[in-house]
Amino acid sequence: MNRKQLMIKKTAKRTKAKQNKIVKDNPQKNPKVGYISKAVRAQMELEDQQKLAAEAGEATDTSAEANPTSEAK
Repeated sequence: MNRKQLMIKKTAKRTKAKQNKIVKDNPQKNPKVGYISKAVRAQMELEDQQKLAAEAGEATDTSAEANPTSEAK
């Protein structure tokens, strides 16, 4: 191998090593969250269900208020 090729390979190796040392940003939009226990997951699911139930209850209340003639029949 001639000297020019040898120098090119050495510089390429050095630049690659420098690039590997740079810390890159996390490519994921939502980085992984640590471990969540079963109890905490159950609590989160219960809260979600309560929110959905509350929203569903509000939706039926507003539809009844908006359309009072349907209840009168």
